[in-house]
Amino acid sequence: MGGDIKGSYDLHMHSTASDGMNTPKELVRIAAERGLRGIALTDHDTVAGLREAAEEAALVGLEFVPGIEISTRAGEKDIHMLGYFVNPADEIFLERLAGLRGTRDQRNDLILERLRQLGVEITLDEVKERGGRPLKPGESVGRPHMADVLVRKGYAVDLRDAFDKYLAEGAAAYVSPPRITPAEAADWIRAAGGVPVVAHPGLYGDDGLVREVIGTAKVAGVEVRHPDHDAAGEERYREMAREYQLITTAGSDYHGVRQGVVFHGELGEYVAGEGVVNALLRMTSR
Repeated sequence: MGGDIKGSYDLHMHSTASDGMNTPKELVRIAAERGLRGIALTDHDTVAGLREAAEEAALVGLEFVPGIEISTRAGEKDIHMLGYFVNPADEIFLERLAGLRGTRDQRNDLILERLRQLGVEITLDEVKERGGRPLKPGESVGRPHMADVLVRKGYAVDLRDAFDKYLAEGAAAYVSPPRITPAEAADWIRAAGGVPVVAHPGLYGDDGLVREVIGTAKVAGVEVRHPDHDAAGEERYREMAREYQLITTAGSDYHGVRQGVVFHGELGEYVAGEGVVNALLRMTSR
């Protein structure tokens, strides 16, 4: 891990509340051990891990940003919207997220059916078992959990192979049911007291669509530093953020270690400074 991360914030990571391998408490401890000043926990379509992470952060003296990553659909692509400083006790927000997890469950069923049609026999119970960590209320399962089962049962060599063959957008078993739009997700985040930021724009392969999302969703920021952005992409999105006067965020998108491989980046490898967090915080009072 290069560079001095002391005093920095990793603003994108996932716990066992969604598709990460570490509990919220474990993520906080790792961040503290690595000298970070703070983190944001941004699980997919759930805030179930935020309380545990916040309590542990208070114990170890780590600053904590309550976050989320909401799955949306625009331009025939899955677009992810990060939300920072959301209120995890907001009842309307919780109801809306429960609906999103219902859509995620529908997608999971459709993917498993498509896999069965391809002669790949894995069950929802195997997916929900999550390597010995059964699903808890408010948590969600996703494609990485399916990939684990595919590897374990010999249908794929490793996580990347499982996604390339079956689970990635355009692969044999990929399915995406109707979802909310990025603008709706941004509205939900703001209604819950939070600040919306476009996640990893380089993954969408369509900068025109990214610009459209920025405009329609009226986001506050763009995730510029991310493991899946090369140097040219990072500079491109930094310039786009300057053009639209947006906050530039950074995060590892850490999901933990699967089959010996870190997915996406190592916790603390992609970080933002205190000024970024303060800028996001100021947006909550507007």
